[in-house]
Amino acid sequence: MAVVQFMVSLDLSVVNVGLPQIAAGLGFVGADLTWVIHAYALAFGGLLLLGGKAADLLGRKRLLIFGLAVFGLASLAGGFALQAGQLIAARAVQGLGAAALAPAALSLLTSTFPSGRPRVRAFGVWSAVNAAGGALGVLIGGLLTEYAGWRWVMFVNVPMALVALALVGVGIARTETAAGPRSRPDVLGAVLGTAGMTTLVFGVVRTDQVGWASPVTAITLTVAVALLVAFVLVERRLERDPAGPDPLIRLGLFRNRSVAGANTYNLLLGAAMASAFYFVSLYLQRVLHYGPAQSGLALLPFAIGVIIGSAIAVKLGYRIAPRTLMIGGGLLTAVGFAWFGLISAEGSFLGDVLGPSLAVSIGFGLCLAPMVSTATAGVAAAETGTASGLLNSSRQLGAALGLAVLGTAAQRRTGDLIDPAALSSGYALGLTLAAVLLAGSVLIALIVLPRRRAEPDAVEPAAATTVTPDPTRP
Repeated sequence: MAVVQFMVSLDLSVVNVGLPQIAAGLGFVGADLTWVIHAYALAFGGLLLLGGKAADLLGRKRLLIFGLAVFGLASLAGGFALQAGQLIAARAVQGLGAAALAPAALSLLTSTFPSGRPRVRAFGVWSAVNAAGGALGVLIGGLLTEYAGWRWVMFVNVPMALVALALVGVGIARTETAAGPRSRPDVLGAVLGTAGMTTLVFGVVRTDQVGWASPVTAITLTVAVALLVAFVLVERRLERDPAGPDPLIRLGLFRNRSVAGANTYNLLLGAAMASAFYFVSLYLQRVLHYGPAQSGLALLPFAIGVIIGSAIAVKLGYRIAPRTLMIGGGLLTAVGFAWFGLISAEGSFLGDVLGPSLAVSIGFGLCLAPMVSTATAGVAAAETGTASGLLNSSRQLGAALGLAVLGTAAQRRTGDLIDPAALSSGYALGLTLAAVLLAGSVLIALIVLPRRRAEPDAVEPAAATTVTPDPTRP
């Protein structure tokens, strides 16, 4: 599961540094280059709920293998792309694979380590590689782009997918979902939910080209809201009809304060962290004039800080409640972002980047594992895939919203000027607003999250999950 999550996190950032070389190599025109990022985000974010439900209905190991195969083949195809449209299509298929394997992996982790010290340690390892993958993606992307060529930012996923497939084959027992009267898929809900999420992400990510006040944005977001409202109405009806199809997501799940609070916390955290990588990377390259590889190396302390924070969270997790760790980690991360907000055109790596990077990353490492563990606390075994898909969806939606909103605010501060002083002023504003988002996440943890861990809901016999042990393993 660690290898799987590292690969997914890496792919969210490894392409960014290579975008200029990709544009030159495949002849991208203007804003079309952003679709290298958006195609992945749309497919990943839009299909996560469906992927989580499919993990519960079809079997988590089965869906994990499917997702890894799709992700690896799409990465291979993207590396061999000869035209811009081919690369965009490969990135969209990568998103499909990630939407299948991410919730399946997290739900397997949750069901394998349901409680106690093993759960704290497992989620500590998972959170460390999750965040380190995103941070190291910038470093790896920079090195590969500069010394091997941009195609290797796609090829790098292939060996990781093969290793993960081999580990899944020998390390994970087969899981099956027992058939029952509620095992029929909710086709209408799947269509409405997927279309609504995809349209919402599409409307948000397009604001960097057409603006928030554009009629295109207004129409797209209105359609997205209408689709999601229809989805909620369908799910509510199915929840009251035991003879109907199995809902894509049981709305009663949101009555679990751990699930509701952790996902809201996750949305704000995702918005802030996605913006951090964006603004700091641009600051290093456009203001401090670092090259791709040098920028990647400059972000290496971030990965180290996440590992340190995750290790501390494991040590403290045996004695301190997850809610407390989320509050403490959120506060430290907010302080780091506020510190980042002091960057200037006369800044330096040691004075303006290193210190706040360590504060943000250690705080992030402290709160990530407790947040993921809290988001699946009190959830029935048959719904862990759904809860995992929901958590990944809130992260993706938060990242898209945060980057769009904070990016717009930074652009307005900068204006048409491209001198270092104007650029650093815009980036500083965006990072300061990220600190505000973290303060909001801490407030959510204080108000919404329960002080004690929730107990799992009763599992309906029709939806019970059985695990068949591997006879070759003790």
